[in-house]
Amino acid sequence: MKTALRLGVAAMAVTGLMTTVPAASAAERPAPKATERIQTVDVNGIKVDKEATAETRRIIGADTVAATATANVCGSGYTISTGAWRYSTYGTTYTWTNGTTTGSSYYDKPICAVFFNDSGYTKYMGVRLSSNYTADAPAQDFGAYGSYAGPVYQKRGYCGTVYSYMEDSSGKVLVDNVETVGSCN
Repeated sequence: MKTALRLGVAAMAVTGLMTTVPAASAAERPAPKATERIQTVDVNGIKVDKEATAETRRIIGADTVAATATANVCGSGYTISTGAWRYSTYGTTYTWTNGTTTGSSYYDKPICAVFFNDSGYTKYMGVRLSSNYTADAPAQDFGAYGSYAGPVYQKRGYCGTVYSYMEDSSGKVLVDNVETVGSCN
């Protein structure tokens, strides 16, 4: 089912163009206000947090169909990439936001995470998304998947963490990684 869904949403790739704004240095940027939306740049028709790493931009640009598919798996409104991490030929984790603020802090942004299985084989794998508040329980999805784990959501996930895990059929760990969601100190 997830494989068919991935192929179906990949076929609905969204294309749109935005003007790329040069990034200002940290010293030049004013402190963000709680109501500000995330500023984005365009990477082959996909909105990416302008503070995203060069590696995130490279991963998104290298496979925009897969990136768009993960945004579609997250659902309506999750159109801004906040991160992408490629793990050899095993899988790729993507995080997305709608850019709105759900609380009093700039960092209270809803986040969705999906860990795509790029191996071509069903693997035990999972994704765990923790918010930037210790009081919030992590959201996770672990199991044997041929296409992806997730989506999982946090209402205040910007500056939280995303954990990706995968093992082969013998139990050997292939992916065991934690990354910070968004541009945070």
